[in-house]
Amino acid sequence: MSLYRRYSLPLLILTLLFLFMLMAVYPQSSLNAGLRGLAIWWDVLFPSLFPFFVISELLLGFGIVHFIGALLDPLMQPLFRVPGCGGFVAAVSCASGYPIGAKLTAKLWEQKWITRIEGERLVAFTTSSDPIFLIGAVSVGFFHQPEIALVLGAAHYGGVLIIGLLMRFHGSRSGETDTRSDRPQPTQKAWSKSTNTKAAGRNRQPGPLRQALYAMHTARLEDGRPLGELLRQAITSSLRLIIVVGGLVVFFCVILEALTNSGLMSGLHLLTASLLTACGLPPTLTESIVGGIFEVTLGAQAAGEATAAALPFKVAAAAFVLSWGGLSVHAQVASILNMTNLRYMPFLLARAAHGIISALLALVLWRPLMGQGSSPVFSPIYDIAWSPGFSSAMLLQSLLFLAFILVGMLSLSWLSVGTSRLYVRLRRTHRQ
Repeated sequence: MSLYRRYSLPLLILTLLFLFMLMAVYPQSSLNAGLRGLAIWWDVLFPSLFPFFVISELLLGFGIVHFIGALLDPLMQPLFRVPGCGGFVAAVSCASGYPIGAKLTAKLWEQKWITRIEGERLVAFTTSSDPIFLIGAVSVGFFHQPEIALVLGAAHYGGVLIIGLLMRFHGSRSGETDTRSDRPQPTQKAWSKSTNTKAAGRNRQPGPLRQALYAMHTARLEDGRPLGELLRQAITSSLRLIIVVGGLVVFFCVILEALTNSGLMSGLHLLTASLLTACGLPPTLTESIVGGIFEVTLGAQAAGEATAAALPFKVAAAAFVLSWGGLSVHAQVASILNMTNLRYMPFLLARAAHGIISALLALVLWRPLMGQGSSPVFSPIYDIAWSPGFSSAMLLQSLLFLAFILVGMLSLSWLSVGTSRLYVRLRRTHRQ
């Protein structure tokens, strides 16, 4: 560790100086790359992410997240070993994309609703692409084949579920605890006050809906901010985060362009092509994999343009890129986690595993979902390009997708509670 601390700062300084020299040698291409990154941020990321940032802040302040979390706790605890509020984070992340899962996880950690282990589990599987980008940008805009969205979505979100189930074992062998017994829970605290004053002497277990209402009420009282102040802080913090996201996107676009112009990326291309050939995959996907390592949009676009590769392999490459997220997304998540005690390494390993699992799922699910052929089954009228207007038009569909996920998760949670209560009643009847 001392050796790392000794040489990390000089190495970082030399790297930054080298990148600065590359930008000075190739000023025009660096400027064009920066403008492309700025266009991606302004046309795609800002209109699709900023509303969700503000809404999520307001929902946290009003206690809606705690209300949904209390209802989802019977589902999230047994499956993923995270509190029920993690279900809301997962639903919002699937609907709005990265990096909002990391942002909400950091907020829950600040409010002491989750521990470090639970936060690392949560952020590992709640960093996913949104359906607007997956369907509109990748399937329609880059591949010009909307029907592959079914395979992409099944592979990507199926990988999210698998990573969540695997991450439940994270921290099991460490000495850290993931219990929250050292701090009062709003549901328990509010209900105990009510039962002590209104029903003293009776040990009555509240229903899940009443527990959720008490959790929301207590969380709102503990927050205490008036509506105007809550809205102002939500907009301020969301603007700050979206500007950081835009800066990182522009930075990585410029760095990737400078490294490409200098010829340094050729070595990485050769290494990636060799690995793809050894795995029996077409080496023409090298551009997609290498570009996706740095920025997800570049990698997904290169996958759609790889004409020499078969369509199933191109979709698998896009699934890998979407699940990996790109170093740009990694930097965004790392900047958010830097404000907490959550570690970046579990997130990094989960992203790599998610990319591999999603690529394998895309290949496995291709024939069952697409059949023998791979030609488009929809009319060419869907062959449209990705545009800011298309992003705005699909924002409502993303919100409907969020509502659909929440309703489904709530239904599963209530089914779990009902099954548990039925089992307890049957056992009591059998004993009698």
